[in-house]
Amino acid sequence: MKIPEYIGSFAYGLKMGVILPGMDIVEKICEPLLLCSQDGLLGDNDVVCVTESIVARAQNNFITVDDIAREIKDKLNLSEDSRLAVIFPIASRNRFSMILKGLARAVHRGEVVVQFSYPADEVGNKVIAPEFVEQLGKEPITFEDLGNHIFLHPVTRVDYIRLYKNIIEEEGSDSKIILSNNPLDVLQYKPDGVLAADIHAREVTKKTIMKNFANCITLDQICNEGEVYSDWGLLGSNMSSGERLKLAPRKCKELVNALQDKIKKEFGYSVEVMIYGDGAYLDPSSGIYELADPRASFAATDGLHCVREGFKYKYLADQCFHEQHKSAEEIETILSESASRQMSQDSMEREGTTPRQMEDVLASLADLVSGSADAGTPVVIIKNFLASA
Repeated sequence: MKIPEYIGSFAYGLKMGVILPGMDIVEKICEPLLLCSQDGLLGDNDVVCVTESIVARAQNNFITVDDIAREIKDKLNLSEDSRLAVIFPIASRNRFSMILKGLARAVHRGEVVVQFSYPADEVGNKVIAPEFVEQLGKEPITFEDLGNHIFLHPVTRVDYIRLYKNIIEEEGSDSKIILSNNPLDVLQYKPDGVLAADIHAREVTKKTIMKNFANCITLDQICNEGEVYSDWGLLGSNMSSGERLKLAPRKCKELVNALQDKIKKEFGYSVEVMIYGDGAYLDPSSGIYELADPRASFAATDGLHCVREGFKYKYLADQCFHEQHKSAEEIETILSESASRQMSQDSMEREGTTPRQMEDVLASLADLVSGSADAGTPVVIIKNFLASA
């Protein structure tokens, strides 16, 4: 099959069988790529995008709730009756409920103080109604301030405040829930240790806390070493079966390089490879920012470490037609020549174009193509994108 010249950039997902722990992920990915090559669907400058979940599963990168409990006690020097503060956790069953279970288990004779940001977490999951906050007119807001009010997530219909409270108490620990956007507010409860549980602003939160309280760590400092670990610690982890969590994959850079070399050796094509997680997508309806992973791309080959930029086709076309009275054929020639010209960042031809990291753009595209439900396409091929970037 030959791709027609009139086709521009496009992406398609590859269906694969179940990936299980211990499998050679590079070999498994090359199986459908062989079919792509035979059908003329693989070529130079293609981007092979692999979702992080199948890489982590092949690596058997799973930990348990008990592993989390053990590590948090060790790294914050906690005892079973300590008071642990957890600041700015994401409101998510998949992403944080099992982590919270492990944290509560670590201090099952003590107390866990959870401080939510409001009215939403850092990726846009609504925790409390803004109008209620405005009516209440105080900060921090305590669980007692909520009274009989229940605040359901607009999509999942989960009351995360009460869900997290119940998770803590089911482990035997006392719970205290507050809502405040000031990370220092949690220190009034005299914690023995603090976990800055946010994702993208974690270093800022930690730095703020440590100006006043030294015993503070972030999620990427837990489960980031040992036999089973992730370079990102608990960031990017997901609920698995029972009391297990799947960590983000480890040694991602080595893997993308190995797959790139294998494709060149087996099929003769020079491609770029990336391992992607959540796309950097903000849903305009719910206001939820989908990027619950620490970054959209966990690793990429060197050719993707660049910025995607270009010139405005529509601006040039309008300019040539309205101001220079060019014909369609003449405009086509001008556009073709402009594509190969070097232009300064402040030139009018670049007016309105926003430079973006290539990895983020491609990871977001791959995530939208593969989805996270039943598509069954954990590998995505992007064609004709780098040539047009």
